[in-house]
Amino acid sequence: MIGKILNGRYHIIRQLGKGGFGETYLAEDQWLDRDNRCVVKRLKPDVINAVTLRLFETEAQVLTKLGSHDQIPQLLAHFQQDQEFYLVQEFIDGHDLTQEIRTNYQWSETEVIKLLEEILAILEFVHQQNPPVIHRDIKPANIMRRRKDGKIMLIDFGGVKRVKTEGGGSTLLTPVVGTQGYTPDEQWKNKAQLCSDIYAVGIMAIEALTGLQPRQHLRDSKTGQLLWRDRAEVD
Repeated sequence: MIGKILNGRYHIIRQLGKGGFGETYLAEDQWLDRDNRCVVKRLKPDVINAVTLRLFETEAQVLTKLGSHDQIPQLLAHFQQDQEFYLVQEFIDGHDLTQEIRTNYQWSETEVIKLLEEILAILEFVHQQNPPVIHRDIKPANIMRRRKDGKIMLIDFGGVKRVKTEGGGSTLLTPVVGTQGYTPDEQWKNKAQLCSDIYAVGIMAIEALTGLQPRQHLRDSKTGQLLWRDRAEVD
């Protein structure tokens, strides 16, 4: 992929990441003169048919709506080439929170509250879409600190899916995704809800407060809840 030009304009510079949804690359939009950096995501579905095409278009529409928020990357383009699907998104100059939420480094309660307020304000926008959507993979690696103003950005919406409400409950319509440690039990059972994202945010807060990764905490044998309060100084 490196050096390839996609859709006659997006020059692939280097790979940024790889996951269950495909690969992510830093690219340059050759049609632009100024800062022309962008992020290209290559998706490789197992089967390409009318349903696949419809789902891809639907997801692009969802990402377009979400990108209207200042703290979510904008979707710049989407296209199909050589039996593969591509999303082109705004490049965010900054670093992800794995550089801030680190093992053996504890945040203060005040710092964590500030982070929570900012993350939850973005999630409120995501969850209030019509129909609502769930991010499903909130973790430090998917939250960036924008260099120009220090604001956080919620990224990597590869797992975001729309939900439909039936009888007051939200039912997920797509395959299971998530990251071990941050994903709640109901999501692994393909029953993710809006509150599943809130759980992941809570796990991030505990990680910042204690300086321990989720897998390093013991769990209550009866409730399954993390045992962490003796590792942090909180109200």
